Amino acid sequence: MTTFSALIEKRRSIRQFEKKEIPLAIVEEIIRESCLAPSARNEQPWHFIIVRDAGMLKRLSDESKGNILREIESNPDSPLSPYKEVMKVDHFNVFWDAPCVVYIVGPAHARSLEVDCALAASYFMLSATSRGLGTCWVALGSYIKDNGLRREMGLPDEFRIIAPIALGYPQMIPDVPPREAPKILKVI
Repeated sequence: MTTFSALIEKRRSIRQFEKKEIPLAIVEEIIRESCLAPSARNEQPWHFIIVRDAGMLKRLSDESKGNILREIESNPDSPLSPYKEVMKVDHFNVFWDAPCVVYIVGPAHARSLEVDCALAASYFMLSATSRGLGTCWVALGSYIKDNGLRREMGLPDEFRIIAPIALGYPQMIPDVPPREAPKILKVI
């Protein structure tokens, strides 16, 4: 069994995936382990959408890219502005051509939705890593506004996308990038 320290060092953002399908049963196991994450008042607001169809993944990527470009055009100071040029590249897929994307979503009214779903996403990524899979939390893949496409992917109107996670077998695992020392403000 891998130690926790080794597991968190091995968990990297993967942006190059093998063209190999992940068995649905494995994706479902990872999701079950994700649901062991803590949540405020144990509300467990997370829900999951599994997308394995290449055509749908392209449509979701294209929808996000178009909406990101429109946002940048309407607000040149948008924090998304650094992505402007890559969003214009027709063959660029925001999900890095992963064979699977799992959306972690939840009801917009949930009090701690972002934090609870982020915890589930962390568990998801660690669970995937323990199985030799790679992940990348792709915030750029959350710009899905077309109501028809949202319905087609099974996303209820009152739900928000929190964490689109690309999932697949990594072509390679990058080294841990440099990290700053912890910033401990005070020990009392």
